[in-house]
Amino acid sequence: MEPISKTTSTVDMEEFQYDNTIVRNFAIASIVFGIVGMLVGVLIAFQLAFPALNLDIPYTTFGRLRPLHTNAVIFAFVGNGFFMGLYYSAPRVLRTPMYSKLLSNINFWGWQLIIVAAAITLPLGLTTGKEYAELEWPIDIAIAVVWVAALLNLVMTMVNRRVQHIYAAVWFYLASFVTVAMLHVVNSVELPISLTKSYSWYAGVQDALVQWWYGHNAVAFFLTTPYLGLMYYFLPKAANRPIYSYRLSIVHFWSLIFLYIWAGPHHLLYTSLPDWAQSLGTVFSVMLIAPSWGGMINGLFTLRGAWDKVREDVVLKFMVVGVTAYGMATFEGPMLSLKNVNAIAHYTDWIVAHVHVGALGWNGFMTFAIMYWLFPRLYGRPLFSQKLANFHFWIGTLGIIFYAVPMYWAGWTQSSMWKEFTEEGFLKYPNFLETVTQLVPFYILRGIGGTLFLVGFLVGTYNLAMTALSGKLIANETARAASLKSIWNPPANEFWHSRIFERKPVFFTVISLVAVIIGGVIELVPTFMVESNVPTIESVKPYTALELQGRDIYVREGCYTCHSQMVRPFRSETERYGEYSKAGEFVYDHPFQWGSKRTGPDLHRVGAKYPDSWHYNHMEDPTSMSPGSIMPKYPWLLEDALDLSTTPAKISAMRTLGVPYEDGFEGQAIADAQKQADGIVASLKKDGIKAKADKEIIALIAYLQRLGTDIKKQ
Repeated sequence: MEPISKTTSTVDMEEFQYDNTIVRNFAIASIVFGIVGMLVGVLIAFQLAFPALNLDIPYTTFGRLRPLHTNAVIFAFVGNGFFMGLYYSAPRVLRTPMYSKLLSNINFWGWQLIIVAAAITLPLGLTTGKEYAELEWPIDIAIAVVWVAALLNLVMTMVNRRVQHIYAAVWFYLASFVTVAMLHVVNSVELPISLTKSYSWYAGVQDALVQWWYGHNAVAFFLTTPYLGLMYYFLPKAANRPIYSYRLSIVHFWSLIFLYIWAGPHHLLYTSLPDWAQSLGTVFSVMLIAPSWGGMINGLFTLRGAWDKVREDVVLKFMVVGVTAYGMATFEGPMLSLKNVNAIAHYTDWIVAHVHVGALGWNGFMTFAIMYWLFPRLYGRPLFSQKLANFHFWIGTLGIIFYAVPMYWAGWTQSSMWKEFTEEGFLKYPNFLETVTQLVPFYILRGIGGTLFLVGFLVGTYNLAMTALSGKLIANETARAASLKSIWNPPANEFWHSRIFERKPVFFTVISLVAVIIGGVIELVPTFMVESNVPTIESVKPYTALELQGRDIYVREGCYTCHSQMVRPFRSETERYGEYSKAGEFVYDHPFQWGSKRTGPDLHRVGAKYPDSWHYNHMEDPTSMSPGSIMPKYPWLLEDALDLSTTPAKISAMRTLGVPYEDGFEGQAIADAQKQADGIVASLKKDGIKAKADKEIIALIAYLQRLGTDIKKQ
């Protein structure tokens, strides 16, 4: 709720205006990009059941569209939704317009240009290959500039406020800005070799730790804390009740931002990450239950005495389900960080269900709840149709259920089949494809669920559009308040949090940053500085020039979205794939490619497992080698010429990153690549396949045949 400044009749009131145009702009952007992102999501959901929907062209394959979907939903739909709520609520709780219209417009137009750049580059295969951080370095720089501009705008608005203390919603906005800025900058340190290509500065284990330190906390500080701030403002407004507990909001805020930053390693349990880092991530993940549920309780308890309104008010319906989904997801997350649970769920569709309960329920429903509350106030008209809004609520809820339940079931099915042995001690399902074909009905149901949610989205869009068309935007909303200087009169019994933090926005910003830096430093620094964290293996050598080119093709095609490269130390995995993965095997991997989902089998030990012809035929038509496969075809790899001209620059960049290529190797790299390619072509010819050495498929085969062959089989 908006804090009430103590004024007297002798205090001069200042008149100012809230800018609703920027709020409207972000709302429209959120809706438009949300539709695009969810259309792509429905398409890729059905691609897993019907591979023909990949259309046999490079720009529409699952591997390239999946990053487009995640970026569109997270950064375009949710990101614009956050900015929409921020630019409406922050000025009103601070009783002052945003500090700078210029910075607001830089935020808006810069963010939309970034989204458009992502929508162009990702289908083209221009990617860093790091989940949720796939955008290449020029776009990364733009993100940092726009984000810092928005942070500066918020901080200066806090400085210029007309209230003595700062309301809880703004605390969460502030923490989101400072933490995402830190995460983005650290994770995006990369070495460019051209305008559209770069290599991660980190390698292997370190890259994996930095990536999931970023990846987990991108969920925390982009999808969670900003929307908690929105909840603290819009839920009390919609319920016409004050927030349940100010003191609980303090505990919720500080414990959440301090603990969340440590939890990233739980994405890497049973991998080659050092055990101490895995354990640290588990401990702090379990601790997160308390502050996460503290926020949920603060939201739901705000409705005490107002539950009768929930039956009639569609805004509150969306909010209640949204906050409940937040509670479910933030209970399940810590449970998934327990090693015994993670051993079952990781790499399965269980994780997909978990993520979408949060994304669709928490972010999706909260966004529309806010829009349904906002649009009548922005346009001075009641909502066009309560019936359509209620239809949206119910079909959206049904969509979430149809999406999540089959994915949970699919996850259990996958894990059970992967781990099952016969009485004689052999894998019951040694062919990985046997587990995949069992999942197709679940994927169809998931696609139906996504379609239902999208139908609700479209109905909601129509409802909001008709509301807007029936009224006129109140572009500038006039308000009056006394200046902070004229009303400054802190009470004698002022609460400590108000005195220490809420009076001092710049200090508040710095301490919030310190709170999130601590966990990151303690986790990351030892992994980089203590050599025993990544023991080297003498037999592990740098990739050849052709293998390096093939690896870049593998990254470009998004193969990591369906395949892992991490054999965990489980009997079921060593029986299926071979020797478990060692930290020292990845020291030259920029970026790492451990993956987070196994729609297809793990590939870390695939090298020398099949002849070159198998890989050639498999990429041309996966079903020719694996009947029933849901993998898309890659015919362009057999036709497109391999550009070896970039090889010297790539070798030079790798040497800069610490890969021990011999001096002068750049000069002979192209010749070496051509020689290795000729050997693969000769191998293919023996199996009756006529291929040319200058095609991309040859480089990809070279890379695949190298995987996992650097260590002796135990």
